[in-house]
Amino acid sequence: MRQSILLQNLTAVDAEGVRTCNLLIEEGKITALDGQCADVIYDCSKLTAFPGLFDMHVHLRDPGFTAKEDVLTGCAAALAGGVTGLACMPNTKPAIDTAETVRYIRNKAKDTGVDVHPVGCITKGMSGAEMSNFDTLKEAGICAVSDDGRPVENAEMMRKALIEAARRDIPVISHCEDLAIINGGIIHRGAVSEELGVPGMDRASEDYITAREMILAASADVPIHIAHVSTKGCVEMIRFAKAQGVKVTCETCPHYFLLTEEKVRSMDADYRMNPPLREEADRTAVLEGVRDGTIDCIVTDHAPHTPEEKKDFYRAPNGVIGMETSLAATLTLYHEDKLTLPQIAERMAVKPRQILGLPVPEIAVGAAANLCIADLGYRWTVDPDKLHSKARNAVFKGMEFTGKPVMTISGGEIRYRDAEYPFEIVK
Repeated sequence: MRQSILLQNLTAVDAEGVRTCNLLIEEGKITALDGQCADVIYDCSKLTAFPGLFDMHVHLRDPGFTAKEDVLTGCAAALAGGVTGLACMPNTKPAIDTAETVRYIRNKAKDTGVDVHPVGCITKGMSGAEMSNFDTLKEAGICAVSDDGRPVENAEMMRKALIEAARRDIPVISHCEDLAIINGGIIHRGAVSEELGVPGMDRASEDYITAREMILAASADVPIHIAHVSTKGCVEMIRFAKAQGVKVTCETCPHYFLLTEEKVRSMDADYRMNPPLREEADRTAVLEGVRDGTIDCIVTDHAPHTPEEKKDFYRAPNGVIGMETSLAATLTLYHEDKLTLPQIAERMAVKPRQILGLPVPEIAVGAAANLCIADLGYRWTVDPDKLHSKARNAVFKGMEFTGKPVMTISGGEIRYRDAEYPFEIVK
């Protein structure tokens, strides 16, 4: 029999509101919100609980690139960020285009405390040449399909994939990038790229494919999910498309609403990702999209690389890690009165699961106890060497945040507890 846990004087947040409770956990479930006694009792007067967060855009690098990350270390990083569920992208080796690879990932993750949902490939090997077998992949347990890391270049292939996926109730996630427009660019094309003499990525690349995907989805009257939105144009187009009834949803990452291309002046490859950090006008547009709900989800695009790979600014692969900092970074908007706590819960825990057709956790009697518990006033500085990922390419390294996940409960068990945090244990 598991130990019962009582979280006294806890502030509980979900998409509906905020309330104070004495949350009792027994045998993996929330059994009372007015509990009185338990085997272990925490005084949570300073703590706030969100439903376990869900990151629908993660690269676990497993199989094939486990020097960067693997399922176990990726899940450890997730738990340290309050993430109890994630969707992992298919650009592994082999790519996630067979049932065997889906089962490998799911089996490796089953005891981690993180609900890991593989995303299958739209096309075999992400080559763009032949569609994957969606039936086989769905039966094995995928939650969506995507060729993330690259676009499906052929528009007719993408149109057919949208239709076939919709017939099977499989969400399609699009990495919106025109490779011909990118043409070797490694940072945003603008003032900073010109000053540094570095090839740039024009925002037209992202805007063009985003527009294409929405046109294709609208023509077939099927859903499309746009990954990692980073431009002003994309936000405006998606807002307009939603108003016209297009079945489009989208996501962004904290670095796109907090940082700009100014970061790459340091020529530190840890600030290089794809899409890149862009201009202030893009940042403010993305922020407004998050605030008004045009952007449905806040994700990380957690993309680990080894320190050796990230040493050379020009040759380094794109990508940054972010699961352990995503809530802390997003809480910046709460402290600046730009998002409410229920809005954060909706964008980081509820909407991602709804888009993927997964059960949404509740902080309610009878619900499974999957919780992200944070101290909203805790000040801390991001130290990459203290993170749980194998990688160190943290985009928010050295930044001070106010607010941090300090405990993660999954399936009624404490799966993560911050070793440096001064918990008040009553019993």
